[in-house]
Amino acid sequence: MNRRSLLGTTLATPFLAHAAFAADTVKVAVFNVSSALPFYVARERGFFAEAGIAAEAVPLQAAPLIVQAMVSGDVDGASNLVTLEGANINSRRANTAVYIALNGQSARYQMEQFVVRPGWAASSLKELKGARILSAPGPANMSAARAVLASVGLQEGRDYTLTEQQMGVHVGALAAGSFDAAYTLEPQATIAERQGAARRLEAGVIATHLIGRPDAQAWAAGAALTGKFLQEKPQVAQRFAAAWARACATIRSDASVRELLVPFMNTSAELAPAIPLVNFPMVKDMAPQDIADFQKFVDLAVAQGVVRSAIDVKSFLRPL
Repeated sequence: MNRRSLLGTTLATPFLAHAAFAADTVKVAVFNVSSALPFYVARERGFFAEAGIAAEAVPLQAAPLIVQAMVSGDVDGASNLVTLEGANINSRRANTAVYIALNGQSARYQMEQFVVRPGWAASSLKELKGARILSAPGPANMSAARAVLASVGLQEGRDYTLTEQQMGVHVGALAAGSFDAAYTLEPQATIAERQGAARRLEAGVIATHLIGRPDAQAWAAGAALTGKFLQEKPQVAQRFAAAWARACATIRSDASVRELLVPFMNTSAELAPAIPLVNFPMVKDMAPQDIADFQKFVDLAVAQGVVRSAIDVKSFLRPL
């Protein structure tokens, strides 16, 4: 091959030239609930690799730990960081966590929900009076549970007790009768239901009771990159976002991706096809009403003291 044809090939296929070198490593904090699925789809289906990215999962099972890792620079991003935690740190340290995609949660796109153990007779949230309730970990999850229960007239300490528990113990604690109910997440809720350890009481409670519209979506978590990473490696960030977008599109069109819940989220092969999934849009594809609903969700958290000061959600959204 002469020099002219070699040069022409290189210029015409820049990605192939890039792929000849080592892929760019991106460390991603992963909270292993079903909303982390885009990370595993992008990695296991080869989308990251095709984008020249070596994605490294850093399992962290609480949002405050993820925020700490982002602040310290131990990770470059997060697969499904709770947005109230993101809003809180960004209100104090701008551009700590910049979201490129958000996760919509509702009765249709199920994630957060209340479940009750067998034998507990509640048929509505109001009937959780007197219950011992466990909650998904982190201040944002605890606050959401309290706020939803307050919206139906229940007060912590007077009407119920609320105890923070790591996700891995939810099913066992309900099965053992240690708690009467749980504010839990997927896939644990469906696992508990199928094992006979719990009965679903109501899903999508943030949209219905806090945002105030059952047809709304609660943008309660999402994929975020650190501001430092975006500033120092903008091209890598763009390729990461493109791979993430491919994963989100694949989840919408290919039900077989639920198979990845089995090796990475302790879900049985029989149960995986039935696990509900949240909505996975990229920020660039969100409608104005979606952004307005997100702002309302964060404003409510500011009023509750979960987010320390008011913040415009657009300041930490990046439409890549």
